[in-house]
Amino acid sequence: MSETIYTMGIDVGSNFIKLVLMEYSSEPKLLDKHTEKIRKRNPTQVADEMVQIMLDKHGLNYEDIAYLASTGEGDLVKRKRGHFYGMTTHARGANFFFPAARTVVDLGALYVRCIRINEGARVEDYKMTGQCASGSGQFLENISRYLGLSIEEVGEVSLQSCNPEISSGICAVLAETDVINMVSRGIKTPDIIKGIHLSIASRVIKLLGSLKAESPIVLTGGMALNTGMTQAIDETLKEGSKKFEILTHPDSIYAGAIGAALWGGYRHFKLIEKQAAFA
Repeated sequence: MSETIYTMGIDVGSNFIKLVLMEYSSEPKLLDKHTEKIRKRNPTQVADEMVQIMLDKHGLNYEDIAYLASTGEGDLVKRKRGHFYGMTTHARGANFFFPAARTVVDLGALYVRCIRINEGARVEDYKMTGQCASGSGQFLENISRYLGLSIEEVGEVSLQSCNPEISSGICAVLAETDVINMVSRGIKTPDIIKGIHLSIASRVIKLLGSLKAESPIVLTGGMALNTGMTQAIDETLKEGSKKFEILTHPDSIYAGAIGAALWGGYRHFKLIEKQAAFA
C-alpha cells in the first residue's frame, strides 16, 4: 500500500466521547486519540467539534478521511459514513491490542458485556447485564461522588481496603441505599469501594461462566483501567479456581473507537476491491 489512508472512529457513550485517528501506510496504526466528557453539553456538537479539532491538528480535511465510523450513540455523529454496533467494535479493538484475545469484557457506563470472539475478531456469542443492575460504571461513579471521590481515585482507594463490605442490592437503587447505610454505620470508604468492585466482579465472573469464555480475556471500556476493579476480578477468579489470563491495555477506553475505525477501514478497502473488479 503506497498511499497513506486515514480512518476515524468515534465512540459516543453516555458520559464520554472517544475519538481516534488511524493511519494505514502498511499495517493500521493508532495515530492520535482524544476523549471529552460530555457533561451538560450537546453530544452532537461535542462530537463534531472533536472531529474538526483532530483534522486541524493533523492538517487534514474531512475529504482526506477515507472512512469516519461511529459506534455507541452513533445517531449523534453528523459526518459519519457508517455505524457499527458496540460489541463488534470492542471485539475488533481488543483484537488490535491483543490478537490472541478470545473473550472481551466491556466494562461500560450502563452495563457489562462479555463477548466471545474468534481469531478474526468476529463476535461468536455474548452475555450482558441489564441496565438497571448496579454492576456498571455509572453506578460506581455515582457512589464515588456520594463518598467525595473522583472516579479517577476509586481504584487506588479500593486497594487500601482491609475488610470489604459487599452490597447486597442487585438493583442500583437498593445498592445505593446499602451504601448510605454503610456510611451511617461507619464503614470505611476503601471497604465500601472494594465491596462494590467485588460485587461487580462477581457478576462479570457469572457472565463469563454462562458464556463459556475462553482465555485470554481482554478488559475494555472505562472501568478497565480501574486498578481496584481489575484486582477484584482477579481475586474473584482465584477464589473460584478459574484459570483465566486477564489482559488490559493503556488505551482500553478507546477500544470501541479503534474498532470502529478499523471496521471502517475494512469497508473502505472492500469497496475499492469491488470497484476494481467492475473496472
